[in-house]
Parts: sequence; structure tokens; C-alpha cells
Amino acid sequence: MEIRVTVNRRAYYINTGVHVRAREWKCGQIMNRQDCDEMNERVKIMLKRVDSIINERMKDGTEGSIDFEEVRRLVRSPDKRVKRKIYNGNVLDADDMTVWMQDQIPMLDVARGTRKHYKVSVVALIESGTMRKWSELTVENVHRFDEFLHRIKKHQTDAEVKAKKPVEYIGQATVRNYHKDIKALLARALKFGLIATNPYDRMKGEIKRGDKETVEFLTDDERERIEAMTITEGTMLATVRDMFVFQCYTGMAYQDMLAFSLDKCQRDGDKLTYSAPRIKTGVWFYIQVLPKALAIAERYGGRLPNVADQTCNSNLKTIATATGITKRLTTHVGRHTFATWALRNGVPIERVSKMLGHRKITQTQRYAKVLAVDVYSEFDKLK
Repeated sequence: MEIRVTVNRRAYYINTGVHVRAREWKCGQIMNRQDCDEMNERVKIMLKRVDSIINERMKDGTEGSIDFEEVRRLVRSPDKRVKRKIYNGNVLDADDMTVWMQDQIPMLDVARGTRKHYKVSVVALIESGTMRKWSELTVENVHRFDEFLHRIKKHQTDAEVKAKKPVEYIGQATVRNYHKDIKALLARALKFGLIATNPYDRMKGEIKRGDKETVEFLTDDERERIEAMTITEGTMLATVRDMFVFQCYTGMAYQDMLAFSLDKCQRDGDKLTYSAPRIKTGVWFYIQVLPKALAIAERYGGRLPNVADQTCNSNLKTIATATGITKRLTTHVGRHTFATWALRNGVPIERVSKMLGHRKITQTQRYAKVLAVDVYSEFDKLK
């Protein structure tokens, strides 16, 4: 496919890099292909660039002397004359690759929280100063970016700073998530013909996954201590405690819990069930609303309060200290606690996977691995 540009009664063509069969082009768009959305978006972006360049020349009164080679160059690469304030007072040239990346993030078909992660990853790329131009996309610079990521410090609370707690750095699993976001954006640039190769494609196995097997969860005793806490009703601390316990008995991820409502539940005899697609992945999960979770939901009128994730995690640290729990409590620990609790009580791993809304059972198997000690202890009964 090509874009035709007519300048001074002469037609010029710009190759979009999109190749389709005649039967795949209908009603002015690409159809009947798995990647049709991506291809249509690519053509749409290039058309917008052509319109922008022509409109700019018309405003300047120079439409009669348009240099087609200049139009082609500007369509195929970002316009160097456009300036945008991107981050922390930094004015980044539009030839800067990160400008294009930040423009693409709102168009990604992902959850809002995932878009936020993409933005954080691009900001890290800006701060690293390793790959700002398209011409700087090399394997060597990816390694330099990796070195920068390993120097990012974990956030410390005011109490931790006052206590002079030693500084910790983000783990390999988090580092890999940064790389995963940048790699995905570069894969998008590759599809749109902005780059010839993605350096990450030549680094398979070099960016390690990190420790994904370690799962933080609460024992029954620790969960019960949190449930038994004496907290003044109506306070944020009490609300966060209730939300965390609700997760412990449902296994819902935080965003899915905020979308939960008793009005959306189904009555099956004496059981109250709930199913919905996960906000993060779109995979459906299926649960029964157990009595303790039901009591909490009814306490808040059938729907849990919309409290910021950061606020919950901050209050969970206070709860952990008050109950003598040394583990790092976050909202996700509630989900882990449910998974391990279900497995310990004999629920088959395939069913737990459905309850959690995992894409693959391998995601659920890590919970079984951390419970290996419990499994081995069952041999005592066999003796």
C-alpha cells in the first residue's frame, strides 16, 4: 500500500510498508486479517502526518513550493521542528524516540493501570539517557539501560528514612518489567516501519526473569490476627483492613475488587456466585462469595470503597506493625493468601487457576511450589 501525494499536479507515492491482498481491502480499510487493527492504525498515523505537513505549509503560505522528498522524510520519521515538554521540565525534540512512545501509550489496548506502568518505564528510559534517538537503538545501549535500572532505589517511607533503614534496589523481576514495556513499544515501532530491527529480539535469554517463585502470603494465624484487630469503625485503617480481608477470601486482584458489586452476583441455591473478566487481562474468573466476604460487602452497601492502591499499601504497613507481622503487606498479598489457603485445603490447582483468572496453569503452579513443605508434611499422616 502507498499514500499518494499530489504536488504541483504531479503525483508522488510514499510506501507504507503494508502489504495486503485485494480481497483484504474493503470500504477504505484493511479487513479479514488478524493484524488488521495494527495495519489500519499504521496507515492512519502516516496519513495524519501527511495532512499535518501539508496543513503546516498552507498556514505558512508555502504550499506551492513543497519539496516532496522533504514530505517523504518527515512522514517516515518524526518532525524535528516540533517541541514538546515531556517530563520534569525536559523539552524533548520530536525526533526523540520517547516522544513517539508517550504518544502511543494512550492508544494501547491495555488496562489503565498497565498504561501507567508503560509511562513509568518510558520516564525511566528518559532519565537513563541511553536510548533517546531512534539511531541509538543498539544491544549495547539496552545493556546500559539495564545497568541504570539496577540502580533504581526502592521507595522508603518517612519512618524508614528516620530509622536509617539501608537502601534497597528494585529486584530483577521489576527490572524485567521495565524492559518488557520498552520492548513492546519497540515492537510496535517495528510494525509501523519506524525501525528496521528491535534490539531486544537479539537478546533472547539475556534479560533474566528474576525470582518469580517467591510468593508472600499469610498463614491462617496471621490472617486471623488481622481480622481480630480492634480498630475504630469508619476510619481509613478499618476500611483498608476490611478490603484486605475481602481479598483473602475471594482472591480478587485489587482493581477487580473495586469493580465488584453484590448486584452483579448470581444466586445458585444457597450459594452466591460472581464471575467477571479480569480488568488487567480480560480473562474470566469465577468465585463463590463466602460468608466473611459477603459480610464485608454488605457492610459497605454491596460495593467496596474506591480507595487508592497506594493508600491501602501505606495503611497495610501500619496493620502489619500492629499485628506483629514481619512480612511486607500489600494488596496483592491478599490474593496470594487466598490462593495458598485454597490449595492447602484441597482445592485442585486447576480450579484455583479458574478462581484467580490465570491465563495459564503455570501461573498458579508457583503457589503449589511454595507449599512444598506442607505437601511433604502430609507424609507424616501416611506413616
